Amino acid sequence: MTKIFIPLFTFFSFILHAHTLPENINSVSDKDITITGKVIDKDTKAPLEYATVTFFSKKENKIVDGCVTDVNGEFSIKVSKDLYNITIEYISYKKITLSNKKIDSNINLGTIALEIDYASLGEVEIIAEKTTVEIKLDKKIYNIGKDLTTAGGTVSDALNNVPSVSVDVEGSISLRGNENVKILINGKPSAMAGFGDSNVLSQLPAEAIERVEVITSPSARYDAEGTAGILNIILRQKETLGFNGSINLTLGNPDNVGVSANLNYRTEKFNLFSNIGFRYFNAPRNSFNNTKYFDKVVDGVLTAPEYERIKEDQKVTRLNRNYNASAGIEYFLSKKTSLTGSVFYRYGEDADLSLNNSERFNGGSIVEKTLRSEKQDESGDNYQLALNYISKFNDEGHELTADFQYEKGSEDQSTYINENYVITNETDPEPFQKENVFSVEDENEYLFQVDYVLPMGEDSRFEAGYRGNFNNDKNDYLLQQEDINTGNFFVNDTITNVFDYTENVNALYTQYGTKFGQFSFLLGLRLENTQLKGNIDSRLTNEELEAAFGFPIDTQFNNNYLGLFPTVNLIYNLAGDSEDSEENISIGYNRRINRPRNWFINPFPSRSSRTNIFQGNPNLNPAFASAFDIGYLKRWDKLTLTTSVYYQHETDSFERVEENTGQQTSDGIDIIRTIPVNLSTNKRAGGELGIMYNPEKWLRLNSSFNFFQFEKEGEFNGVDYGTKNTSWFGRFSSKISFPSSIDWQTNMNYFGPNANAQSETKGIFSIDLALSKEIFNKSATISLNVRDLLNSRKRNTLTVTEFFERENESQWRQRQINLSVIYRFNQQKQRNEKNNSNGGVDDEMEF
Repeated sequence: MTKIFIPLFTFFSFILHAHTLPENINSVSDKDITITGKVIDKDTKAPLEYATVTFFSKKENKIVDGCVTDVNGEFSIKVSKDLYNITIEYISYKKITLSNKKIDSNINLGTIALEIDYASLGEVEIIAEKTTVEIKLDKKIYNIGKDLTTAGGTVSDALNNVPSVSVDVEGSISLRGNENVKILINGKPSAMAGFGDSNVLSQLPAEAIERVEVITSPSARYDAEGTAGILNIILRQKETLGFNGSINLTLGNPDNVGVSANLNYRTEKFNLFSNIGFRYFNAPRNSFNNTKYFDKVVDGVLTAPEYERIKEDQKVTRLNRNYNASAGIEYFLSKKTSLTGSVFYRYGEDADLSLNNSERFNGGSIVEKTLRSEKQDESGDNYQLALNYISKFNDEGHELTADFQYEKGSEDQSTYINENYVITNETDPEPFQKENVFSVEDENEYLFQVDYVLPMGEDSRFEAGYRGNFNNDKNDYLLQQEDINTGNFFVNDTITNVFDYTENVNALYTQYGTKFGQFSFLLGLRLENTQLKGNIDSRLTNEELEAAFGFPIDTQFNNNYLGLFPTVNLIYNLAGDSEDSEENISIGYNRRINRPRNWFINPFPSRSSRTNIFQGNPNLNPAFASAFDIGYLKRWDKLTLTTSVYYQHETDSFERVEENTGQQTSDGIDIIRTIPVNLSTNKRAGGELGIMYNPEKWLRLNSSFNFFQFEKEGEFNGVDYGTKNTSWFGRFSSKISFPSSIDWQTNMNYFGPNANAQSETKGIFSIDLALSKEIFNKSATISLNVRDLLNSRKRNTLTVTEFFERENESQWRQRQINLSVIYRFNQQKQRNEKNNSNGGVDDEMEF
């Protein structure tokens, strides 16, 4: 297929110059001089097939001839006697022009070596062989590269291999150990990230990622949300001229079947791009709870619990089917102006079956055993429409961009809950009520954004802009319960509700950056107004809600928060203009906000368990944080070292606490709830170290280590939840390249133990392995990987309160084995590839 398409694309590139080409370009009747030569890659010495050679006649003042190189990089063409400018070009390489070349006899131009144009790498997709890091004023950029362990995996899997980032066993993403991280797709909130629900990232293929920007000190250009910082996921967008793309097939165990295709067609006037995919997978999970209940005081009397100990063993089968598709066109109105429109759609169906065996003990013996089953069916879709306009006034960076984005998501969920006795010492026990739960959620979000950049001299830049995010989420929740006497179902008025939540954010920003000598800085200020508005439609009065939930509730609230968010980012280049190494120190400061999401606000409890529930808190206020960061980078020929220390002080920080509701189930078990609250402060300090070492072309080593300490202060309902604790996590990755295009990769991860005021969690160690082989003349790759080889990615937690002590072990996803095949066409994978042993670090100024 490559042999067919690339010559066509080369022909199309000549068509673009049709006004200068003679009609008889293929005629050689008046041409008796033969020009030959060979074109190669300057570094690898590999021949460049389909490089273009054009002849510009000085006499006629136009292009009069041209040809392309063959598989050996060689060319031969007959031309007329003339004075020519001969240009040799290849996609993503620096062109070479032989000026004023007098041609009056046969000539061999010899071997012409082209050098990769790294300034254009943002415009041409290069499929990198390894992960690299670039250091910018306000971020670190990790090019995911050819990570074998994530082949056939998901975006969450890929993020788990990015330094400073960790994904826990339940799919929650954290940055430097802090879960309050803002997820962006291509620089914007997106339906592809599930409107802030990071679990959706576990449904998108890892192959879609081009790079990840870890922004621990965001500039004023970015949304101020996310006290930990921002993860900006940049998706692949193939911009190679002509038609190109890739097809990926995956088979795995437990059941994992996926197929996806990335297709792109680009000319000088427009760029068409699309992605389609389907995935079916079974993601079984399990958890075990062993809860010991303490005696408690009731009306001044010490009272023993109904059951001394309860063990719960839960097995969940999760069958998921997901479809996603995106398409777009970038139209070049001129060389400096383009308009891009795109549409994204995702549809998913889930069928979950949960079986929970519960054993109740008194005196060390089982007195009751029940089996609770929950059958949940869920379907939902998201779509996104986006428009982008960009006008570049010159080549120095003077530009104006405007974005509009509309996203809509919907989700229908129905759950059937039934519980029956397996063992009981009661002669005529009261049966459990069957329950039907129906939930319909609709979400709409609009984004308007304008950014203006004005270069001021060679090394300075001024920037200003506006962003408006307008989001509405409406959740219609209905609970039906069985009437034990009749068997009929009735609506539970105390739980059934409609929760309508709106979050509107308007922001203006300005920033200025400059570079003089070895010093660069970027100063910015962002003004944001946040409106959090909610309406709780319930049949209960405010007084009844307060009595039911244990705290005052405003069923209609409208809160506004106006804040200034300054940012300061500095870099000092210690290496000066040295070409042999790079060394710099960076300093960053920024102020951030953490806005509560809708599920943290909704006060109506979940129904996933009769004895343990999650309940939102409508009285939550946003949290604010000030963060400081000092980083150091040193690059040698084969070694790159990055390190930093950081400190964050957060006020009104969120904390999930567990407490006894004072209510009991029908069989006398205390109901424990988890609720998010505003604690007074959260101080966090830490340091991280990253090393990338490539001693040989066949060996690449990558490791990172992060150590942090946090201290929380505050109380809720008279209980002090203050705590101080340290934790750490580290990862190590090695990749070995064998002969015959075979690669072996090993990843090891360790998440250290951590604790808060109520819980202690043990450390988690895991290993991922992968093996790959290039096939079909290196146009395809087959890979086999094992994620969590030891099946050890399990969370073990001990929680102690004044009412109970609970041991918990949970595993969100068990060991996964995947076989993946990816076929690429017209992507110049090997031709554009360059072995860059220095890690690709670039600390040039970027605003």
